[in-house]
Amino acid sequence: MLTDSDLSALLITLQLAALTTLILLLLGTPFAWWLARSRWRFKYLLEAVVALPLVLPPTVLGFYLLVALGPQGPIGVLLQALGGQSIAFTFTGLVIGSVCYSLPFVVQPLQNAFAAIDQRLLEAAATLRAAPLDRFFSLVVPLAKPGFLTAATLGFAHTVGEFGVVLMIGGNIPGETRVLSIAIYDHVESLQYGQAHRLSAALLLFSFLVLFLVYRMNQRRREQTPHR
Repeated sequence: MLTDSDLSALLITLQLAALTTLILLLLGTPFAWWLARSRWRFKYLLEAVVALPLVLPPTVLGFYLLVALGPQGPIGVLLQALGGQSIAFTFTGLVIGSVCYSLPFVVQPLQNAFAAIDQRLLEAAATLRAAPLDRFFSLVVPLAKPGFLTAATLGFAHTVGEFGVVLMIGGNIPGETRVLSIAIYDHVESLQYGQAHRLSAALLLFSFLVLFLVYRMNQRRREQTPHR
């Protein structure tokens, strides 16, 4: 059975993953569209920045976010000057850290989906006097639907499994910043292997189901794509 503390960690984790995924879809969609269509010579620099969390140790990213958002950091100082307070070790800090760390898991699938759209379809819609936003929502979004599903699924799942970043930027405050991955660590540290096993098994099953759905969607898309 899950304890009240574990249930609280589960709720915080789901809230964090849902909010992070929503923010990344809102911000990542126009950015991924620009990356897919731009011919800027130095676009690869931004692509490298987006992909950086894939190779950067989570604790490194978490550390620099903590420095930036802390009371003595540039963002923390700015917030205090505006009458606010430091957002390190808060749920808001967790969201910012999660958005940064899960960025490539949302932007890259969207970028690939947008890049696969035939430019001639957009040009044909333009000749019919369809406005850019109209072309995007009536043509691009339906064609890139598998990319959106993959991005949302991977972004959500990756946020659920975060540890290093959320520990550095959010700490381990029960009821506020204590997420499932930290709860598992706490159980192991206190030798409560039964509780750790239950939470770990649930995350293992969740991760498998996410990958199963992603690969199944990709397979169905390949099957539905006519061979040339």
